[in-house]
Order: sequence, then C-alpha cells, then structure tokens
Amino acid sequence: MTGLPLSRSPLGIAATAVGAAGFAVAAGAHVWARHIEPNLFEVRELSLPVLPTGAGRLRVLHISDIHLAVGQERKIEFLRYLATMKPDLVVNTGDNVSSAAAIPVLLDALGPLLERPGVFVNGSNDKYAAGKRNVFRYFLPDPREEGGPKDPPLPTEQMTDAFTAAGWLDLNNARGTLQMSGCDVDFVGVDDPHLDHDEFPAPDGRGDSVGQPSPAGDVAAQGRPRLRVGVMHAPYQRVIREMVEDGSDVLFAGHTHGGQLALPWFGALVTNCDLHRSQAKGVSMHHGVPLHVSGGLGANPFYNMRMFNRPEATLLTLKQRRA
Repeated sequence: MTGLPLSRSPLGIAATAVGAAGFAVAAGAHVWARHIEPNLFEVRELSLPVLPTGAGRLRVLHISDIHLAVGQERKIEFLRYLATMKPDLVVNTGDNVSSAAAIPVLLDALGPLLERPGVFVNGSNDKYAAGKRNVFRYFLPDPREEGGPKDPPLPTEQMTDAFTAAGWLDLNNARGTLQMSGCDVDFVGVDDPHLDHDEFPAPDGRGDSVGQPSPAGDVAAQGRPRLRVGVMHAPYQRVIREMVEDGSDVLFAGHTHGGQLALPWFGALVTNCDLHRSQAKGVSMHHGVPLHVSGGLGANPFYNMRMFNRPEATLLTLKQRRA
C-alpha cells in the first residue's frame, strides 16, 4: 500500500503550516521594524535632582540623531510639535541630517525650537552624508571603519552657522555659559568622539574633584546658583571620565540610537561605542554623575529599522538635589 506524499501527510501539512507561520511572522516583523516603529515618535519625560540649592527648575529638551532625510514628513511634523512643549533649554547632541539636501529642511523644521536657548555638538552625520555599512561591524569591540568615513562631506557650516545665528552655543571642543532664569549653566562639550575629533577644552577654573558636586552648589561664592553640564555626541568612556573629572553635574549624549534593535527582557543588542548595552539609552550613573543617553529620533536611512525601541525626544525636568 502506497502511503500519502509527505506534503499531504499530517506531518507534511504541519511542517508547511509552521513554515508559513514563521515566514508570516518574519515578514510582519520586517514591516513593523522598517515602516511602522521608525515613525512612532514619542516624548519621554523624567526628572533629575542635579540643581544646586536656590536654583529654579529647568526643563531641558534633549534631541539627538535626527538623521533627517528629505520627505520624512512625520518626523518633520514631530520636530515642529516639540516646540509646543516650550522647554527652557534645548540640548542637541548631533547627527542631524543624512544628506546636504536635508539641511534646509532641518533648519525649517527646527525653526520654532531655535527660538529657545540651546546648545549643540556635532556627530559624524553632521559632517558626512549617510552611507551603506556592514551592519555586522556593530557587533565588533570597535565598530568604526578603518581610515574613517568615506562618504561625501556635508556643508556642515551651513547648519552650524544657522544654529549659532539663532543663539545656540556651539560646544564642539568648547565651553560656554547661558544665564537661565533660575541659575547660570556652564557647559563643556566635545566634537564627535566616534571620529576621534574630540579635544577636551582647557579647564576654566570652576571644576571640582571626581564624583563631587561642582561649584554649582556654592551659591554664595558665585552670586547665583551654577550648574555644569557636559555635552557629547558619542558616549565613549574616555570622554565621560574627562567630563566627570572636570566637575560636570549632568551629562548628555546620543549616538547609540538606543541600540536601534532591542529584544524583550534583554534590551539593546549594541551601542556602537564602548558603553555597555545596558546603558544604550536613558540615565546611568558614572562616579555619581548622571549621564542621559537619548535613544534618538532617526537612523541611517539605509538601515532605518527599530524594534522595541521607539524613536524619541526626552523632556528632562532638572530639580534641586536632595538634601
């Protein structure tokens, strides 16, 4: 007696069903990660007790890794929406565009935010256009390409000149101070560490020892409460250490995209730097100093995928330290 062909047997039918279900799940996951989640923009809100005695609350909008491309209308709409939150300060940690054509589009989208006080540093995609990469390099201890980026250079000054003309402080290997309503904020920043363009600015005499509050806590000596803020694009350990040793009270960074792809109960797969994947986004502590890493608003358009890691901006309310 001849048996049923495997494809028509119960085992064959089950195998076919499992294969079809697996394909459907994989296809659905790809559609979600490539076309849906990258457009599910959100604003995360949190508070940090880092301000000195006598300082009023400070609402800081942290934006990063916009990677804007022409035609990304939902992202443009979200950038304009952020201005309605009326932050006291905008911190932009770089990687703003994917091409030269996106720069005027970016400046138009950020127009309302440029009316607020702000600071910025550059990432690699403020200097070079987005290009194709071997994504498996991100799993290497040092994922950077040998010889540096080989993508077309961008007219960076077109963007940075517009930022500074609006009043934002350029913190690329520089220091600066903004007088806010509740306190004076002293900034220190570096150019992109991922490109090894960082050159830590010379001390200004206001620093303090590792893990100790900066002179922000000494109201009488300074006349007004002072806060020191460190700003970088890529959160490499060497730069974090330099900023902590310089006396920063709080640090801001981007670059990681929050890992871009994450797994439930595991988190980010990679960080694209030497920061541990558990610190790919959100707040982590370094010698008693909080570092906030933004999960970012975009990604290289060739690999603009997200899973369990929605694109984000963060509104941080800085408040007085606990007594």
